Amino acid sequence: MKHTWTYANIGGNTRVVIKNGKDIQHLAELDEKLWTVLACPTAGLEIPEESLQCMDTNCDSKIHVADVVATAEWLCKVLRDPQVLFEGKAALALTDIKDDAILAVATPLSVDGVVTLEGVKGAIAGTTIEKQAIPDAPYDGDVIAAYKACQASYAQYFQTMKLQALGLAAMPADAAVPGMTEEQFTEMGKKIAEYEAGKAAAESANAAALTVAQTQYKPLEKLLLLCRDYVTLLHNFVSFQDFYAKRGKALLGRGNADESPWAIFQAGTLVIDQRACNLCLKVSDMGKHNTQAADSGMYLIYCNCKHQASGQTMQIVAAMTVGDIRNLKVGKNALFYDRQGRDWEAEVVKIIDNPISIGQAFWSPYRKLGDWVSGLITKSAAEKEKKSFADLTTKLQTPPAAGQAAQPAQPAPFDIAKFAGIFAAIGMAVGYIGAFFTSLATGVKDIALYAWWALPVAIISLFLVISGPSMVLAWMKLRKRNLAPLLNANGWAVNADAIVNVLFGNTLTEQAQYPIVKLKDPHAKVKKLTKGGKWAIAVAAIILGIAIAVVTLYLCGLRVCACFI
Repeated sequence: MKHTWTYANIGGNTRVVIKNGKDIQHLAELDEKLWTVLACPTAGLEIPEESLQCMDTNCDSKIHVADVVATAEWLCKVLRDPQVLFEGKAALALTDIKDDAILAVATPLSVDGVVTLEGVKGAIAGTTIEKQAIPDAPYDGDVIAAYKACQASYAQYFQTMKLQALGLAAMPADAAVPGMTEEQFTEMGKKIAEYEAGKAAAESANAAALTVAQTQYKPLEKLLLLCRDYVTLLHNFVSFQDFYAKRGKALLGRGNADESPWAIFQAGTLVIDQRACNLCLKVSDMGKHNTQAADSGMYLIYCNCKHQASGQTMQIVAAMTVGDIRNLKVGKNALFYDRQGRDWEAEVVKIIDNPISIGQAFWSPYRKLGDWVSGLITKSAAEKEKKSFADLTTKLQTPPAAGQAAQPAQPAPFDIAKFAGIFAAIGMAVGYIGAFFTSLATGVKDIALYAWWALPVAIISLFLVISGPSMVLAWMKLRKRNLAPLLNANGWAVNADAIVNVLFGNTLTEQAQYPIVKLKDPHAKVKKLTKGGKWAIAVAAIILGIAIAVVTLYLCGLRVCACFI
């Protein structure tokens, strides 16, 4: 009878939901085209690597669909009911084990009819064998170490002595003279070599015997590892159930308050600029990741992280999905919490700029305009400073003529004719600006007289004309943000889009929340503007900027017309 699968809309795609042991039993029947993931690496994930290695049947450091299916078939063979896998525990009742060989090993290790992974690992560590005896050392350890330290120089000395006797070499004056004969030296080396060879053989035989003795526990250890981690892999392989699970407020890298699962690729939480980013991935190859990650449409922050206590380092990428750009820039320091709750010092090394929110897109044109104006002012000031310095340097380096004292520079006489045109242009510009503002005031008055709502509508329309295109473009990008390129850049083979829309993105980044504070700042000299006041200033600044731009364009048009007259 054909198995009936359960489907759900998860992350913008219809996906298969693995919900019971029957699904695992029929996993081989699931069309590969319906799997969300086709392959993932065995390293860098939040599943113990030893569990992933148990599933890596061909030992290529990758988990493929075939590996997941083969693991399911093995589990169904050794378990009475694979439904027990959904408990996600590293423990198993003896009554759940169907395989006789595994059951025979598990029974002596069980407590109250339950065998645990901890107990199996303890048995492996405590395995004893009848060891082969290691031969006794012919000399003390210090003597053997001293022999090895001077072995090369002694051998060279004896060789040179033989060549010198034949007249083919001369002994250096500073040569170290051995305290033994060549025969004694050779005999000592022979005894040490025999001892070390016998010791190595005995240790190798003992290690092999220990491995054989421990092998009996390996199937049981594998079973318990998979009991704990296999379903977690399925929820991140067949579908992204864990990633899209409804979750509450995160506890800095340590999961969520409501104990909702995290995806196996979520490495922890990056705290930066009064926000906590929970969509953080480890990066194995920064260059490769930068190339592919831009297709995600997300605002990405790459960080170098260091754990001070252990000295470990790693690279991560965090997706900022809420708020504004604010103080986010390369070189900014932050704090990263891994899934074990350990804190790492983080430094921003690269940013891929994409829309974060609709609000950020609204202010983007004005921010870019401000950056452009600021850049022009800075560039102009730098050029003037450079020119002034160059002129001063030239004057200082040019010596006065012979017999002449240096004369102070005389200011050029004021030429009224030269500046008449400038004064006239300034007067015209002031006149045009005055006329423009008069027209603007008249227009505002007319609009206000037309209807009480006309002026607000006009202002809102002005904002929409400026910010509307940016907001529309941002909305289109935000609803298509895709996690798949980030995973593919880390060696995954994602078979379907993993959309991070606006609503879901709001759950992946947490913003600082403050209570209403009624106490006044004792150090504040100036009363802070209200939110309404800030908006009024912003509107006035925008209108003023538009007015200046219009006047400038108008004057430029007059100048162009004058050229043709």
